[in-house]
Amino acid sequence: MQRSILATALLTALGLQLSVAHAETAATNSSDDNIDEVMQIIGSKQDAQKLPGSSAVVDAEQITIEANTDINQLLKTVPGVYIREEDGQGLRPNIGIRAASGGRSSKVTLMEDGVLIAPLPYVDPAAYYFPEAYRMHTIEVLKGAPLLRYGPQTTGGVINMITTPIPQQNRGKITTKFGEHNTQDIHAYYGGRAGDFGFLIDTVQRSSDGFKDIDRSSRDAGFDIEDYLVKLSWTGERQSLLAKMQYSEQVSNETYAGLTDKDFAENPNRRYGLSEIDQMDNQHKSFSLTYSLDLTDASRLSAIAYRNEYHRDWFKTSTSSFINAANAGDAQAQAILDGTLDVQDLTYTHGDRTYESYGVELNVTTLLADHTLNVGVRDHNDSLDRYQPKEVYDQINGSLVFDRIIEPTGGDNRLEGGDALSLWVTDAWQVTDALLVNLALRYEDVDTYRQQFATPERADTPSYRSNNTQEWLPGASFTYDLNNNWQVLAGVHRGFSPIGGGATETDEPETSTNYEAGVRYSNDWFVEALAFRSDFNNQAEVCSLASPCSNGATSGTFVTGEAVVQGLEFQAGYEWQAGEFNLPVNFNYTFSDAEISATNPVTGVQKGDRLADIPEHTMSLRVGVEHDSGWNQYVVAKYMDETCVSVGCNNNTNAFSYTDSVFVVDLISRYPLSNQATVFVKVDNLFDQQRIVSRTPHGARPNKPQTVSLGLEYSF
Repeated sequence: MQRSILATALLTALGLQLSVAHAETAATNSSDDNIDEVMQIIGSKQDAQKLPGSSAVVDAEQITIEANTDINQLLKTVPGVYIREEDGQGLRPNIGIRAASGGRSSKVTLMEDGVLIAPLPYVDPAAYYFPEAYRMHTIEVLKGAPLLRYGPQTTGGVINMITTPIPQQNRGKITTKFGEHNTQDIHAYYGGRAGDFGFLIDTVQRSSDGFKDIDRSSRDAGFDIEDYLVKLSWTGERQSLLAKMQYSEQVSNETYAGLTDKDFAENPNRRYGLSEIDQMDNQHKSFSLTYSLDLTDASRLSAIAYRNEYHRDWFKTSTSSFINAANAGDAQAQAILDGTLDVQDLTYTHGDRTYESYGVELNVTTLLADHTLNVGVRDHNDSLDRYQPKEVYDQINGSLVFDRIIEPTGGDNRLEGGDALSLWVTDAWQVTDALLVNLALRYEDVDTYRQQFATPERADTPSYRSNNTQEWLPGASFTYDLNNNWQVLAGVHRGFSPIGGGATETDEPETSTNYEAGVRYSNDWFVEALAFRSDFNNQAEVCSLASPCSNGATSGTFVTGEAVVQGLEFQAGYEWQAGEFNLPVNFNYTFSDAEISATNPVTGVQKGDRLADIPEHTMSLRVGVEHDSGWNQYVVAKYMDETCVSVGCNNNTNAFSYTDSVFVVDLISRYPLSNQATVFVKVDNLFDQQRIVSRTPHGARPNKPQTVSLGLEYSF
């Protein structure tokens, strides 16, 4: 409480100082009146091409064209982003950026409308909840030193998802899509303004039977999702207020169970009968209140209060021991998976957890001559209640028969929490017409704890552990215009990843020094080439059942020690005109080299061991053939190289240490029926290329097969 009062007093005093400061130029407002600048971290595609740090914007046009419900597929078109698919439907993404590995997206800062959205950003950031991509208006990805304005994860990058803005005039839109596997996707919104007041009602309704078939079961492998969003705004002469409320619920018959390689080769879309009763059930609520005040013509105060609540129960079994044994040739393990051999004491866990996070963030932006200053503070709180009973079943004649319940103790019965105070100062200094320098300093003060109970009733005195981390995170970057077309840029910053609720007093967070440098060309073409490098003092993996660490641990962290991730990002875009046709082309490629840089005798990793989850090569190509009639065709091709399942796969001969490389092509055809209505056909995975895109959790897992869908957009 004292720290919260101190933070508020600090920024209040700072705001008063800035409000009376003399400034020669006016504060900059958002280039899009529909989107409050507080919600944005980049802005438009054009803004992304000028920042003193690498960045990308997946804009509303691309999202509309590709009609993607899967965030993974949209982000595969961004350089420097690595995706490890899991369920083939994008329900729980594993996103990595540069040196930040992708397990449950826990090393990436995730935001929605500029607000932290991971379940517990400091204590347990694993993204078992992820916002519906289908309701997003824009997706921003920020890398390099400018990301220090945000956080807490500052190594790889920040992903900010911007929801549907409140329209300037009363209007709405419905997008429907129906496809194979009884898939139905609907996104609808209506909003507008009346005088100083605005409103928006937005909903996503999705359902599917899934593309997998469960052995000996009539149950589908699909999902049902409902998502609702309401925004209310008021705009005064020099101030504005925006209230946002969101609720969603999801029931998905998803599992941790993959396949053996032999079974995958025969049918990648098979699911073992052992996983028949596996199911994820979750609900998410979020609330935020954003206030903006123009203190002077040159300074603005923004204040955000937010709260996120998330409850999930993922009821699931572990098949890893059977799959590993069957892969090694154990016929009995294979028979258990096939359902032809009876087995007792199969354990199914209720992954029952309740998350709450809330905070207040204050920021003042001011223009002082050639400087744009941001000074801010955030006070944030995380709490987790983990109470996970187990159910025991027997497999008899291929069917599951209930036996008993095991009440939770130890790791299944615990409380975790944390408080974090963040401070930042950034300065965008226009030194000359050609030189822009960005300076940033961030401070993180994080307290975490864990209480673990030995009895189900929590009547005992719990074991206790705690950790305090304090880190200063400096950064600097610049752009320099060589002429009207060519620009060079470079930057360096300190990376940081919070250590989580299970840390002890002696544990230290993951830290790194991150560099980037490159060149941009902008005329009719846009071309950008960037080299990046991250030097880790103590690179660490976050362990979970969904993403076991390289040492096999499923909780806590596995510190591998010194490591280097380096590579090259390249992107290019151009639009050709040919008579009645417009031909936009966008290409990106990323090369990454990620390895241990010093032998660690404690953990056993060796210098030269490849890191997990970071592919060497990724690529995407987006090509459009747009006709004056409005009948447009688009092709999106995406490639990702094989990855290591655990550290050091390059130094062993285990065939199960790698995923497969995968190349997928999507085709979209759009035709306008009128000024208000457009019909489209989409074919995901046109050539039906299914590969082992992940081996975690628990076995080989495929990407989505060829899937055809038909959609309609109607604006009113």
